[in-house]
Amino acid sequence: MSEPRTAQHRRRRSRTALAVGVPLALTAAGTFAYGGDLGALGSTALQASAATAAAPAWAADTADGFASVNSLGQNGTYGGRGGQIVTVTTQAELEKYATATQPYVIVVAGTIAMNPVGKEIKVQSDKTIVGRGTAGHIVGGGFFLGQGVHNVIIRNLTIRDAYQGIWNDKDHDFDAIQMDGAHHVWIDHNDLRHMADGLIDVRKDSTNVTVSWNKLSDNNKTFGIGWTENVKTDITIHHNWIRETEQRNPSTDNAAHAHLYNNFLEDAPNTGIGSSYGNYSRGSTRMVLENSYFQGVKNPVIKDSGATIVQRGNVFSGTSGRNESGGSAFDPKAYYSYGLDKAADVPGLLKSGAGPRGSIGTTAASTRATAATTLTVAQDGSGQYRTVQAAVNAVPANNPSRVVIAVKPGTYRELVKVPSDKPHVTLQGTGGSRKDTTIVYNNASGTPKPGGGTYGTGGSATVAVEADDFQARNLTISNDFDEKANQHIKDQQAVALRTAADKVFLDGIIVSGDQDTLLLDTASKDRLGRVYVGNSYVIGNVDFIFGRATAVVDKSVITLKKRWNGTSAGYIAAPSTAANRKGFLIANSTVNGDVSAGSFYLGRPWHAGGDASLDPQATVRNTNLSNAIKPAPWTDMSGFSWKDDRFAEYKNSGAGAGSASSDRPHLTDAQAANQEVADWLAGWTPSAS
Repeated sequence: MSEPRTAQHRRRRSRTALAVGVPLALTAAGTFAYGGDLGALGSTALQASAATAAAPAWAADTADGFASVNSLGQNGTYGGRGGQIVTVTTQAELEKYATATQPYVIVVAGTIAMNPVGKEIKVQSDKTIVGRGTAGHIVGGGFFLGQGVHNVIIRNLTIRDAYQGIWNDKDHDFDAIQMDGAHHVWIDHNDLRHMADGLIDVRKDSTNVTVSWNKLSDNNKTFGIGWTENVKTDITIHHNWIRETEQRNPSTDNAAHAHLYNNFLEDAPNTGIGSSYGNYSRGSTRMVLENSYFQGVKNPVIKDSGATIVQRGNVFSGTSGRNESGGSAFDPKAYYSYGLDKAADVPGLLKSGAGPRGSIGTTAASTRATAATTLTVAQDGSGQYRTVQAAVNAVPANNPSRVVIAVKPGTYRELVKVPSDKPHVTLQGTGGSRKDTTIVYNNASGTPKPGGGTYGTGGSATVAVEADDFQARNLTISNDFDEKANQHIKDQQAVALRTAADKVFLDGIIVSGDQDTLLLDTASKDRLGRVYVGNSYVIGNVDFIFGRATAVVDKSVITLKKRWNGTSAGYIAAPSTAANRKGFLIANSTVNGDVSAGSFYLGRPWHAGGDASLDPQATVRNTNLSNAIKPAPWTDMSGFSWKDDRFAEYKNSGAGAGSASSDRPHLTDAQAANQEVADWLAGWTPSAS
């Protein structure tokens, strides 16, 4: 971001300065979880209507297993992410959005009885269909994914009761979910039961499918895979509770790669349904079966002569009949990373965690203790990698679980980028102090690039984070561009750390630079990007905390620096918040630095690119301000008045604090009650992992 510009832009209609920062900024965004918050929003105002705010956090979830593998022109499985959010309560509404060509996140907010019975809605590509809390039921029908349909997520639904009174029904092919030639499909946390034919059919070379954390019960045929002469299907089946089902648990025919792990197959005694077999590797299937639990199942594991099964770590209790293995199969970790739960823990884990959840934030999948993968970086060769970027490059694309990159003490002069397809990465300094491990570089916006042109502000970042659920702790990230020595370079913005992702946790770090030190951005203007900076130091002088993210700087120290020529003048925050979003919250912190009294502004409104639709917001509360802060702490920028946007203080202290005035708006107690840290984070609780 540049210095103040003289160009004038048409100003929006003025608002009262005290009407700041108290909109329900995220009514359909981060608070839009599976549980009570979404329930409050499930009114007629939202039913079958597109939400205009950013997608809820859970809508950014992506599949693990084979559904995460890039193939057939599709990079992982993310469903309707980026599309409109619609809430439906009728079959007509569900069909309208599920069969549309554009991406949608479709929230099923009640029970939908299919007419006629057995109807399977023909879902098109780029859809997320998800139940609201535990209320989303599809009764008497299901979903069909035809040839070429791809990138579909079906989550948190109960699909039930198409049963027509005939147990082995040959006349009513009514499935819960059927695929014929689809790819990149994630079926997660559903309750599928009591259908006329199968619960899940993966047919006609459908591939890149992951089925996870579902309850599959009260049925004859549970789960059929294949039924083709081709050997193409790649499928991952993990953490499913399969109980009181007779056959196909699953039956896997001619699958190229079938990875089954941490499933619980249960045939309870003294019921009307008895198992005929459990996991079946048919035809030329190659199957890997790990850490699953079989209770009372007849013929728990069987295979054809041409098929392979590699078994590892499974538990068999009260089973009888065939239990077979043989062949070399394949190594799942050659395709994706995953973590195994102990087989003995699986029954309890799935009884409490499988099926629809009231809140996706509390699924067993997110709470189970799976050890993180750790990659070690050391300049002296004592680690796995000598550079941080080399370790980042080693993280598998669309990795489903935490990868900790442990960086040993030293100064790493390099550029680091964590791309958007590598979520759940932690950069962790291993020294006794956050000063022991430093990642540093010296590009500026105007620095010439080797191939021509310049880097630009965002491109100047030493560390650039574009992947969700990123964490950094116990290290320093710096841009040491020398402004004095480079006066010939016009654009001297030099970013140390740029984030353009959601759920970014910066914990106990130092971010150091001069102009534009910390860029807290989002992946796009219409995407939510939450950042929590805790127990950290942020150092700079001009607009050095800036961007359009929804960001909290909490319990931290903001240190003001003099300019390259020894003068004291600058601005802390420059938010470029989108309308109806929350911007920056600085809370419970300290502002200090060896600069002159009355020389720094708390902030100013950055309307990036002259965009008058933006509504920048910054609130500074419960923070100790040094005497460096001006008595009128907010100022205009590039022809936009700060009074037209959302800037305020609340209960600050120190020599730089001041009483409320027209030039220094303060929140009322009632307004402040809606501008707490939790309001910014909107259902996300940052925790070290």
